[in-house]
Amino acid sequence: MSKHYYIIVDTETTKKQSVADFGAVVVTRKGKIVEQFGAMVLGHFGKFDLFSDPSAADSAFWSEQSAQRRAKDYDAMLESGERSISSPALINQWLAGVNARYAPVLTAYNLSFDLGKCRNTRINLGIFSERFCLMKAAKKVIGNQAAYHDFCYDNDLLTAKLRNPSMTADTMAKFILGLSLADEPHTALEDARDYEAAILSYILRDVTRKQLLGLGQ
Repeated sequence: MSKHYYIIVDTETTKKQSVADFGAVVVTRKGKIVEQFGAMVLGHFGKFDLFSDPSAADSAFWSEQSAQRRAKDYDAMLESGERSISSPALINQWLAGVNARYAPVLTAYNLSFDLGKCRNTRINLGIFSERFCLMKAAKKVIGNQAAYHDFCYDNDLLTAKLRNPSMTADTMAKFILGLSLADEPHTALEDARDYEAAILSYILRDVTRKQLLGLGQ
């Protein structure tokens, strides 16, 4: 069995600090997706409001108005069959199967955040023996490049307050894939598959698995 499998997890959360939308992809070192999973979480989606920031302007993505719109979008995805509803137990069953088949290294863009929210939802990510934070690794490998800084300044992809280069997954992915890439939708499966997987693949071009584990700590 190849030792170079990775599972990228992403979550969208509720005001109760639990997971409403769970997504994950299993990829090879070269970025080939071998399995994927996306589901709304039974007992959390529809029961608790999606996360929002009460202080955000109505036009902002994380505003309460946006949370209501995103909930309707998820309802439409369920109606069309693009998403299903799964219990935490069923998600854990899929994770256990993935671990048995591939023994992947666990990662997420801001791993501590996703670990905590999954723990609150009884989704067990502790079964994976190795892990690293993709965001920490990306900041060190991509975020320090002069070309990345130039890209951010040239395209006004900067932090709001300090006007430093943005280190979001959306900006990192656009640096790699091009500005034609749509804005990150903030739906779990799509974020992991279409944005974070590209970041991981880019980093792995020049970094060994052992080095990556160290970079993401």
